[in-house]
Amino acid sequence: MFAARYLAVATALNGAWEVAQLPLYTIWFQRPLRDSLLAAAHCTGGDLIIAALALVIAILAAGRAWPAENYLRVATAAVGLGIAYTIASEWVNVEIRGIWAYAPRMIRLPWIGTGLSPLAQWLVVPSVTFVLLRRGR
Repeated sequence: MFAARYLAVATALNGAWEVAQLPLYTIWFQRPLRDSLLAAAHCTGGDLIIAALALVIAILAAGRAWPAENYLRVATAAVGLGIAYTIASEWVNVEIRGIWAYAPRMIRLPWIGTGLSPLAQWLVVPSVTFVLLRRGR
């Protein structure tokens, strides 16, 4: 099934991204490596859930005949939903709940305060996944 392939590829790419961006969070410097890797695994699981929900909502809203029809519309909607969720989640978890914190290296977008890396993750990973799977069809 195409959606299952999408989620598998997106999860693998998100896992790699989560590990790569660990030095942009304080956990990398304040906790043992094991804790950082567990956090990356936990976040990758969350990424899978976000990607699945964004895809389902995008398909329901933009085209139930996906992937045969409305491929770009569904992809655009799913990417947009992932970005919107990321902005809200990063704000709540960094600014309100204080569950995680950015290291000084994290570039933050001035108008929303969201870290550039997590925002880029939800632009790049799903976009690349949609392109790769479209070419593989």
